[in-house]
Amino acid sequence: MFSPYYAWARRRQGGVADPENHCALNVALYGPRNTCWSMTERGSRLNHREREWLTIGPSQLHWTGESLDIHIDEVTVPLPRRIRGRVRLHPQQLFGFSTALDASGRHRWGPLAPQARIEVDLQSPAQRWSGHAYLDSNEGDEPIDRAFTEWDWSRSRLRDGSTAVLYDLEPGQEGARLLALHFGLDGAVRPFDAPPPQALPRTAWRLPRRMRSETDVRLVRQLEDTPFYQRCMLQNRLMGENVISFHETLNVPRLVSPVVQAMLPWRMPRRR
Repeated sequence: MFSPYYAWARRRQGGVADPENHCALNVALYGPRNTCWSMTERGSRLNHREREWLTIGPSQLHWTGESLDIHIDEVTVPLPRRIRGRVRLHPQQLFGFSTALDASGRHRWGPLAPQARIEVDLQSPAQRWSGHAYLDSNEGDEPIDRAFTEWDWSRSRLRDGSTAVLYDLEPGQEGARLLALHFGLDGAVRPFDAPPPQALPRTAWRLPRRMRSETDVRLVRQLEDTPFYQRCMLQNRLMGENVISFHETLNVPRLVSPVVQAMLPWRMPRRR
């Protein structure tokens, strides 16, 4: 979705390009002192997939039938540093839920495992830990800039271990769409009444953002801050509970601007 190489290939080839020639495994580690980031795009010669395997360069994803095993062998940018090890995600329950994000149904989203357990075992940088996790999927039949200008998204883990997701698409515009869904431990997907939006301070890149909450929202930690995208942790109140939410904002016009597209290769190199 963020690949400048895919966008350039589409322009060169009359709007059509092979997505399997533009694959990347994004790894972001947020530590107490620094962040490790890698997102190297690989061409089709370096990618291979089967029913239960996906290989992207030296890294692999394997569905064992019970867990998703991610074998990571990447290098950070812009300063090169190895990220190597294994991440194993154990879904508590698999969901077959998918819903359209736009009026035409050309863009779809759905959590595969909104409640999961994760085990991280990395040799470089050396760390080992476990905790709760979340896995979802986005797919589209057209470039993202044809349907959207911006959205705010968040997920929150509730007291019983279930998950609440808010997808605020085109907020404040004529084509606005709001998804407020609760993914229960019983496998049920239920809508809930979303609270009103609360304005958040703009990011360092002056990106506007908002979060729906029953009370005031507090920024716990800023994780990503780029010209077109931000990710953070918030403290807010949802469905009658005080929660910590992972929150993301995407501004599509900024993403597709020539200046930002020229900047992206510094964070997303390509290997053919």
